[in-house]
Amino acid sequence: MDLNADLGESFGPWRMGDDESLLGIVTSANLACGFHAGDPQTMIRTAAMARDAGVSIGAHISYADLRGFGRRPMPVTHDELHADVVYQLGAALGVTASVAVELTHAKPHGALYNVIATDRNQARTVARAIASVRPGLPVYGLAGSVFLDEARAAGLVPVPEAFADRAYETDGTLRPRSLVGAVLTDPDEIAARVVRLARRGEILAHEGSPIALAARTVCVHGETAHATAIARAIRSALEAAGVDLRAIEH
Repeated sequence: MDLNADLGESFGPWRMGDDESLLGIVTSANLACGFHAGDPQTMIRTAAMARDAGVSIGAHISYADLRGFGRRPMPVTHDELHADVVYQLGAALGVTASVAVELTHAKPHGALYNVIATDRNQARTVARAIASVRPGLPVYGLAGSVFLDEARAAGLVPVPEAFADRAYETDGTLRPRSLVGAVLTDPDEIAARVVRLARRGEILAHEGSPIALAARTVCVHGETAHATAIARAIRSALEAAGVDLRAIEH
């Protein structure tokens, strides 16, 4: 299983998360591309740290929403969304080339990620935009989402994802952040959930019932409270359970 984290989300003098510590634990990193967080210097610095840590680097693409950290749905046209995705991939490709590594995947962020889980039109736009820049690129998306279907149709490699530090509703969608209990913070509880996911292919919903979930990668949000402790607990628990941790192969 791949263990990924959303990184490079600092902006200028404003610092978010402990990227350096997380890069010593995870197997792949999703690099903010400047639309929801990040800036050129942060992107290059984070990519270089990931390279030195042997961590794969993907493009973390978003709606153009710095103020809302990419967590607000945006009324965009097909052409706008296509161009925004292409632009962000271009930035990520330039940054990874500058530190002599390959871009290994792409992952939508925040509201865009959630919208394209069910909105087939936007999902198709995002998938085709990625494919127009990097045919065959692996893309991370919510397990069971229409985005993964559209990614496959566009010739991309769909990678179903689960979230370690987020609660799920019974239908397999993420519990909205506006609701109590949406974000999980206890490292031991989270690690146990991920081991269950790896062993049984299921995760417990917010109200306690098991949900079948086939995921090849699991995410820890870099800005989550105690993110490093959470990631370390997950890695230790998975290794103790005999789960092989490795990045998704391109």
